[in-house]
Amino acid sequence: MTQEAIGEESEVASSGSAPRQSPSPRPSTGSGKRTTVPGKVRVGVPAQREAGHITVPSNLSSVDADMPVTVAPVTLRRIGDALDLLDVRYLADGDGSLLAMWERHAVLFTLEGPDDEILVMRARPHSTVPPDWADRAYRVVNEWNHTRRFCKAYVGDPTERGQLPIYAELQVPLSAGAHDALVVELLDCGAAVATSFVDWLHDEGALL
Repeated sequence: MTQEAIGEESEVASSGSAPRQSPSPRPSTGSGKRTTVPGKVRVGVPAQREAGHITVPSNLSSVDADMPVTVAPVTLRRIGDALDLLDVRYLADGDGSLLAMWERHAVLFTLEGPDDEILVMRARPHSTVPPDWADRAYRVVNEWNHTRRFCKAYVGDPTERGQLPIYAELQVPLSAGAHDALVVELLDCGAAVATSFVDWLHDEGALL
C-alpha cells in the first residue's frame, strides 16, 4: 500500500465513512515478490478506535512467559496475530499490508525490503496541512525528530488537493527473525508512539 493509499483511507475515516480497500500495489521491493495475506488474517473494516485504547498488559514480561522463544521469520500472519494480542483491530488490503484506524490517524503495518525482512510501521494523521503552512510543518517535524525517540517524522508529497500529509515511520530490520514476544513489543511500541506523535501534533506541536 502506497503512502497515497494510506491518505485515501485517512480521508475516508475523517469523513465518517467506512474505509475502502485500495487496489494500489505496495511499493516495489526489488525482488518481484508480493506478500499475500494469509487466510487467517481478518479482512474487513475495523471499528473506529479511540486514541490510547490499546489494551496491552502493563508488564510485557508476563507475555514473554506465555510465548515460545523460538526465533522465526516475521510474516504478515505473525504481525496479525500480534495485533490481535494487542487488541488492535485492522483490515487487510490483500496486497501485503495491514491497516489499523484510530480516531485521529491510521497506521500501516507491512513488510518491505528485497526479502520482506523489514518490519515497517507507517502512521499518518487524518488531518493535513495547508501549503502555506509548509515552513511551519517542516519546523515542527524537525523538532519531533530532534527531541523524541523511535519514529522518524516527515512531510509527505502534496495530495491531489494540494494539502501536505504528515507521516511518522518506524522501520526495523529482522532478517535474522524474531520470537513472538519481540514482535509484540515492536508493534506495541510503534502503535503507542504513533498515537503520541499525532496527539503531540494536535497539542504541543500546534500543527493540526
